[in-house]
Amino acid sequence: MSAPTVPSFAVVIPAYNEEAGLRAIVQAVDSSLRALPNRTAIIVVDDGSLDSTSEELAALDDEYSRLVALRHGQNFGYGSALRTGTAAAAKCEFDYVLFMDSDLTNDPRYLADFAAEMSDGHDVIKASRYVSGGGIAGVPRWHVFLSRAGNAVARLLFGLPIRDCTNGFRAVKTGLLTSIDLQETGFAVIMEELYRLRPLANDYAEVPILLTARRGYQRPSSFSFGPRAMMRYLRYPFLSALHRRR
Repeated sequence: MSAPTVPSFAVVIPAYNEEAGLRAIVQAVDSSLRALPNRTAIIVVDDGSLDSTSEELAALDDEYSRLVALRHGQNFGYGSALRTGTAAAAKCEFDYVLFMDSDLTNDPRYLADFAAEMSDGHDVIKASRYVSGGGIAGVPRWHVFLSRAGNAVARLLFGLPIRDCTNGFRAVKTGLLTSIDLQETGFAVIMEELYRLRPLANDYAEVPILLTARRGYQRPSSFSFGPRAMMRYLRYPFLSALHRRR
């Protein structure tokens, strides 16, 4: 039997006004990556922060050889930060781009599980709260209810073998990511990504994770559970179902 491949990957972390927790996430991710045989990098994109995130990122850049520090001159949004990180990962010829948030609500210990799935060659790898071994802790119940309901609808309409479509902790083959034209600047880019990858990706996998809440010393999450945001998210599953029917 041939030995499993060891794909390279870059962890892309968008950051906006994260001065309080930026050092903690870089330290934790770097520690997890040091234990893996893969060629890796940490690409942090400061998306026009107004606090001292840029100064903190510059200091960390001097300390961590694995870190690539990028900055937007103004706040362009989550989706824009991801595209900047993807372009940097592609330039460095990484096999996969792995996206994760800057608040440690997704534990970097799961990076090893992602790396194992990459070795199997999956096109898209999603972290999942809604598979065996996954879960949610410290999040308001009504947030969990809306998330479960939205994901049930999205899964049905997308027709994909994914139980947690809205999770932003995911990895995609770099070649696939650079072949699609993402337009969303906000969090809805997560769903747009699945929509545009739907005709291209052949293989999906999920990694069970425990999602936790942001710490008290961090700024509140900017994610909205309002009707407009929900419709923005669900627009892409509906479009996918419509196109597949045609």
